[in-house]
Amino acid sequence: MKKIILYALCLGSAASLPAFSQKKTNSLPEFQIKKSDTEAHMRFLAADELLGRRTGEQGNLVAARYIAEQFRKLGVVPVPGNGTNNATYFQSVPFEKMGSNGSGEIIADAEIMKSGEDWLLMNGEAMSVKAPIVYASFGLENAAKNQDDYKGLDVKGKIVLVESGTAETQTPREIINTSNEKRKIAMDKGAIAIIELFNAPIPWNVVSKSFGGEKLALVETDGAAAKSIPHAWVNGKEARYARALRAVKEVEFKTAGRKSQIVGSYNVVGYIPGSDPKLKQEYVLLSAHYDHVGVGKQGGQPFTAEDSIFNGARDNAFGTVALLTAAEALSKNPPKRSVLIVALTGEEVGLLGSKYYAAHPLLPLNKCIFNMNSDGAGYNDTTIVSVMGLERTGARAEIEMACKAFGFGVFADPSPEQGLFDRSDNVNFAKEGIPAPTFTPGFKEFNGDIMKNYHQVSDNPETIDFNYLLKFSQAYTYATRLIADRKLAPQWSVGDKYEAAGKKLYGK
Repeated sequence: MKKIILYALCLGSAASLPAFSQKKTNSLPEFQIKKSDTEAHMRFLAADELLGRRTGEQGNLVAARYIAEQFRKLGVVPVPGNGTNNATYFQSVPFEKMGSNGSGEIIADAEIMKSGEDWLLMNGEAMSVKAPIVYASFGLENAAKNQDDYKGLDVKGKIVLVESGTAETQTPREIINTSNEKRKIAMDKGAIAIIELFNAPIPWNVVSKSFGGEKLALVETDGAAAKSIPHAWVNGKEARYARALRAVKEVEFKTAGRKSQIVGSYNVVGYIPGSDPKLKQEYVLLSAHYDHVGVGKQGGQPFTAEDSIFNGARDNAFGTVALLTAAEALSKNPPKRSVLIVALTGEEVGLLGSKYYAAHPLLPLNKCIFNMNSDGAGYNDTTIVSVMGLERTGARAEIEMACKAFGFGVFADPSPEQGLFDRSDNVNFAKEGIPAPTFTPGFKEFNGDIMKNYHQVSDNPETIDFNYLLKFSQAYTYATRLIADRKLAPQWSVGDKYEAAGKKLYGK
């Protein structure tokens, strides 16, 4: 009986797929893409001349222009209503570029904490002050949780001391996500500075290396960097510092500040109208980030005088080539639903391009039935495609069918301990409720083969398997077509942590 039921379910699943004959399928444009085209895209996007495509720098802007002109050449149109005369492929994304951590001291009684060694300035201008310090727990307000860490406290003209993260979690991502909010709340309360005791389970030297250099953040005001009070992360794992700051009533806070300026970058957005009059108002969103980490010290990894450019062939010229392949094939023969193609900036500096797009969409998000993101650290198995969220996002059959057409197996959610679903641009769309897996070059676990090139100067076009790049890009495109042609939109798996957001977005 169980076998009969399973057989019926398989038939039902197969029946939901478009009934393409083998002959008709092989005539689709994605099956006709040339390796020379995908190779040319890769060799341009990951060339030395683009200097690692760092967000807001010239190589990044050149990559954006290349992608836009490829859209134009291929017949992909700008999104209706985007920009002057509806004629631009660019969505401007404003960033605040902040200089490296400068000199300074925090003195609490006998403890003298040096900037760059014991603490980092995360934001703020120069200041030298001796002022009262007030402890405000986690420094958060949340009416839904009946949380008010400032209840009964007067912090006007004072320095606020807070714990990092939340009472529930001290993960690095949660600390980062809540840090800006804590600074804003403290500013609104009239504080002159905020000190945060950083307590994530990662070595302080890693924190210092990661956050002490130049950094980018989204501009949240209209065209100008917002003024900010000084905000320090102190090494909370150093018990004597934490003890001293909690015990004293007054501290000296001296900092040279972090200078900032506004820089621009772009999400590059193209549109392919669907072929079905009834379904074309809905769309599938394709995304991949085209930025990388830059040159020399910007890359954060070892480099030499002979090679200091982090070309980012795998991360993520690879996914960007898949986008351009989809642009070429789907514009020649559009699927039933429309397709929105978004090459994202700012992924390497905190998923910021996708965060900005999700907050400023060019088409209504509730008309987006699916996001197919492509990103990856690299590959070590060219017989498979790896998909983060394959079992969760409701399009497994289409993805597997597309991969099989190009000789691939599909491996779901490699290295689960890494939490990869929430570490690429897809997560910003998932948070809005859109089913959003990441289609990734083949690997089953992080190992030496992956880390050999991940964020390394060795990640250049000469090391790429161009046959694999072609088939990967074709499979990505064909999967998109199958999903866009579905009768019913994919749904989150029951009980998924983003299911409630999906119901809210789609009104279900």
